[in-house]
Amino acid sequence: MVRWPVRRPSGGPIRWDPFDEIKRTQDRLNQLFEEFMPVEEWAGGKVYAPAIDIMEEDNKLVVTTDLPGVDKKDIEINVKEDMLEISAKCGREKETEEEGYLRRERAYTRFYRAVRLPTNVTDEKATAKMENGVLTITIPKLQLEEPKKKIDIE
Repeated sequence: MVRWPVRRPSGGPIRWDPFDEIKRTQDRLNQLFEEFMPVEEWAGGKVYAPAIDIMEEDNKLVVTTDLPGVDKKDIEINVKEDMLEISAKCGREKETEEEGYLRRERAYTRFYRAVRLPTNVTDEKATAKMENGVLTITIPKLQLEEPKKKIDIE
């Protein structure tokens, strides 16, 4: 555990506030979380940029990313030329009633990631599957046929 120096006013008694310690701990935890999953400010809210794995197989690319708590109907995937764009949102509402008080809490999370794919792909037969919070996208590679040129023998 890292010990942080305590600032002491010169000549006076030390004044300890437990809420300052809680605030410092919360700030450190937020830093750790942001290192794990980067956060960007976008349209007035926070957007998480999930890590993406891209594997190249014979005639296709397989892209996987973790989108915990996101329903497949809330995910949008676009492929244009060599760019893959994934955006998603997830939200929940909780309503509780306690001793005459009504409380409604909402929590929304947005995910956005755009990456350049390492090879030209075609979106015509691309597929996507969401299973246990893991999104798997399979994108066929664009098959470019090199034109053959016949060489005549003299």
